[in-house]
Amino acid sequence: MQRTASDLALLLARIALSALFIPGGLRKLTDLAAFTASLQKQGVPFAEVLAPHGAGVEFLGGIALLIGFQTRLAAVLLIVFTVIATLIAHRFWEFEGAARQMQQGQFFKNLAIVGGFLALWVSGAGRYALERLWHRDHRRVDRPVTERRAGERRTKAATVPEVGF
Repeated sequence: MQRTASDLALLLARIALSALFIPGGLRKLTDLAAFTASLQKQGVPFAEVLAPHGAGVEFLGGIALLIGFQTRLAAVLLIVFTVIATLIAHRFWEFEGAARQMQQGQFFKNLAIVGGFLALWVSGAGRYALERLWHRDHRRVDRPVTERRAGERRTKAATVPEVGF
């Protein structure tokens, strides 16, 4: 029962995190010029190169999390994306008053998101994930082949005549 609850919690965590990143990444990909311009406005060097990469990581990483494919890799990439995005867009120490409080809230929200990604990096996707099905199928296919090969080796060993000198 504990394992099922943990796997269900991991599935819900993946859904919740991907619900944030998939639409944001898609929005950036569909209006890449606006995203690039916003990065340039923030003073990001090489914005023309970094914008498509960032949008792609955000969107594809969110998809990978949702379906549970390469979850640990997706979590690491999204950690890097979130940290960079946070340092670009939520530098609360540069603001005063209400703007500072709002940016500080966004900064620490992103820190909590990074914590969620760290948990997925450590635990993996759980049972309800594409990668779990992928590995299960490979084990089923490999086992009969391995058993067959072992059987062939036993048969060959039993049929090879001994030659005495």
